Formats: sequence, C-alpha cells, structure tokens
Amino acid sequence: MTHDAGRNRIHGQRTLDGVPMTDADRPRYMISVAAELVGMHPQTLRIYEQKGLVNPQRTAGNTRLYSDADVDRLKLIQRLTGEWGLNLAGVERVLRMEDELERLRRRMERMEHEMRRALDEVHRHYRRDLVLYRPPQAPALRRDNDKRN
Repeated sequence: MTHDAGRNRIHGQRTLDGVPMTDADRPRYMISVAAELVGMHPQTLRIYEQKGLVNPQRTAGNTRLYSDADVDRLKLIQRLTGEWGLNLAGVERVLRMEDELERLRRRMERMEHEMRRALDEVHRHYRRDLVLYRPPQAPALRRDNDKRN
C-alpha cells in the first residue's frame, strides 16, 4: 500500500500527483522528532514506512522528513492498533479506505466547483438573452360621458 504516492517528491508548490501542497504536507520533522511527537520508537516509524503505512518525504541526502500530516497519520495508526486492537494488515486496510475516501472527497469538491461555474455561466447567458415581456394592453375604455360629447 502506498500512502499518497505522489506526495513523496515535491515539485514547487504542488505534489507530483497535481494536488496543491498544504501547510500540513510540508516536510518538517526528522525521524527522531516525529517519533517523539507520537510516542513511538524511530524503528517503529521505519517499519511502518517499509510496510507502506506512512511515506515520509526525503531530502537530497535521503534523510526522512515527516510532515504534520504524516504525524497525524502515525497517531491514527497508534489509535487503530492500541485502542481498536487492529493488526497492521487491518490498519493497512483502514488507511487504504481513508485514502480512497479523501481522494473521492477531493474529486467531488472539484466536480461541484466545476458544476457551479458552469451553472453561473448558464445564468449569465440567460440574463443576456432574456427580454422583458409586456403583455399588450387593451385600449382604454371610454366613459359614457365621453361618448355624448
């Protein structure tokens, strides 16, 4: 399983899979700091990386750098194994579903944005093409006094 596979290498302000990089995705912590933040041994983080549960970014010198999103993911793994009693295969399955859910959520947001933009465009055309309709008015009725004169 790969966690956000395109996120491993950064290119400008976007990841290689085209998703804009957020502040939570920026690499910040070396393995010892990340391990301390989540209360794990650094070797545990290496095992999780080897199993594809977490995918820290790397420097040019191949040093692992963990982002806030990686730390949050490690905390989720800890909760799944500790509180829920899942083994790593179960954790992998849950994380895969979480990743798919997030991918679908982003896709839905993108499609909703496109739909709203297209709808706005249709409404702009309506306003341009609409002509105010005024029904013809019946001629004014003459009063009886007007007929006698």
